[in-house]
Amino acid sequence: MSSEPGLIECRGAGFDLNGRPIVSGLDLSVPRGEILVLLGRSGSGKTTTLKLINRLLELTRGEIWFEGKRTSEWDPIRLRRRIGYVIQEIGLFPHLNVQRNVAMVPHLEGWERVRIRERVRELLHLVGLDPGQFAERYPHELSGGQRQRVGVARALAADPPALLMDEPFGALDPITRSEIQKEFQRLQKNLGKTVVLVTHDVQEALLVADRIGLMEGGKLVEIEKPDGFLRSGNPAVAAVLASLPDRSRREALP
Repeated sequence: MSSEPGLIECRGAGFDLNGRPIVSGLDLSVPRGEILVLLGRSGSGKTTTLKLINRLLELTRGEIWFEGKRTSEWDPIRLRRRIGYVIQEIGLFPHLNVQRNVAMVPHLEGWERVRIRERVRELLHLVGLDPGQFAERYPHELSGGQRQRVGVARALAADPPALLMDEPFGALDPITRSEIQKEFQRLQKNLGKTVVLVTHDVQEALLVADRIGLMEGGKLVEIEKPDGFLRSGNPAVAAVLASLPDRSRREALP
């Protein structure tokens, strides 16, 4: 790993809710172009960490830096437009067609109409949706996998350097989920975004991650490359890996 500061830096970051620590002592550096997967059980602090990065929640303690500047010094709206956000529920606007959903942030940024239209077409092609077939459709006319692809396209619309992804494939059936995971890997090879992806699926983490961070009780208890994670002697990691079929574990090893 590079010794240069990461695009995203958490330094002693913490968040309390009603006096109870939800995330505490988080020290984390995410280099440019890395996919960091945060793995852990429900309630371990994964989603809270994402929301602290883009200031949907405000830190109780510590600092988070983005592009060399404390997030507390960013205008929150400007910060969020520099960080794409993809969630499991996708969050498409039901009253807007696909083209207008994808165009939302470029429109807010004041892009010219021609540029927006070209960007929407480019992104729909990128995520495997024919613009001629899908641009005018509404969310209710799409399958779950198609809506998820539109959600990814929308997050990429203004070409942000970073993406936060919260269980982005969790609501999909296994076959569609596998297809979208492979599509995501292809996109990342082409785009080289900095990604923090939250999941509780060990196999998904091993498939897409450059590094895996395991969260437990609001703390980061392990962070390793996938092969190191599989060989970790940390009891918390062993407990998580116990859910992984032996065959999948063997196939994941280099």
